Amino acid sequence: MTAREVADLVGGRLEGDPTVVLTGIAGLRDAVAGRISYLEDPRYAPLLATTRASLVILGAEASVPADLRLNLLRVEKPGAAFMRVVETFAPPPPPRSAPGIHPCAVVDPAAKVHPTVSIQPFVVVEADVEIGEGTVIGAGGYLGHGARVGRECFFYPQVTVRERCLVGDRVILHPGVVIGSDGFGYEFVDGRYVKVPQVGIVQVDDDVEIGANSTVDRGRFGRTWIQRGVKVDNLVQIAHNVTVGEDTAIVAQAGISGSTQIGRCVRIAGQVGTVGHIAIGDGATLLAQSGVTRDVKKGETVFGYPAQEQREALRMHAALRRLPQMIERLRKVEKQMAERRPETKP
Repeated sequence: MTAREVADLVGGRLEGDPTVVLTGIAGLRDAVAGRISYLEDPRYAPLLATTRASLVILGAEASVPADLRLNLLRVEKPGAAFMRVVETFAPPPPPRSAPGIHPCAVVDPAAKVHPTVSIQPFVVVEADVEIGEGTVIGAGGYLGHGARVGRECFFYPQVTVRERCLVGDRVILHPGVVIGSDGFGYEFVDGRYVKVPQVGIVQVDDDVEIGANSTVDRGRFGRTWIQRGVKVDNLVQIAHNVTVGEDTAIVAQAGISGSTQIGRCVRIAGQVGTVGHIAIGDGATLLAQSGVTRDVKKGETVFGYPAQEQREALRMHAALRRLPQMIERLRKVEKQMAERRPETKP
């Protein structure tokens, strides 16, 4: 594509050579001639001086050095525009598996499998399972008794959906995902742990995507509920009876304890941990490595351990960095006071 064609594709304002030929995409740091890159986070603005990209997509009002010799494409939302470009230049996805049941799969005769479903080798489908139109179950997957899977889902290899769990339409589960494992429920009786039966289910609504090796535990009773449009990264643990509200994003290695209620459009960054039985309000943000021990209000951003309102937490961290100097000053003051104190006669 030419720069002009890219500008027409995303609706941007081109500054530079409209005829330059573009052959692919890359980050600012790694780009070579012919590549398209983008700038959204101002922290990476210094890379504009060294990048070899032939076209850079950036904000409509982003400032650049006056002597910068780059072809620029200005748009209102650089990230969204670059995503559109990526879709154009990306290699085609691997071909979808043809409908049908592989001879090496084991499908119970009592399962209801739509004729357009693709079941790959070494899949096990138990009795009373239902699988909707156009769904793909990757190699080595397991669907437990009475599980329900909707239309146009894609399960990568080694996905487990245990008994009675419900999965909506267009759900993507990456390798190693486990839906409906037992919740961590025990009672300490007479000096030992006794397992509490986990008799609930997991309900995963439409358009959810869950990353590799993430787990969602079934409810102790009732359900663990992942609502429409939720996006979960790799290596995330969601415990029993948690509710995750629509369009929430949970990043890698986060752990959500039992019975936590998470609102809509919440952002939970990497390695966040929560205690159980708390509420996270709509639109809240939990910054990376925060330990959340209390309810979080609607729209609030929290950070640290224990997690506090972001500005307060940052002030505390700044004070901690000054603590060694403050201690040294205190010692000097104590020494001066001791030297000035009159001697006590016996």
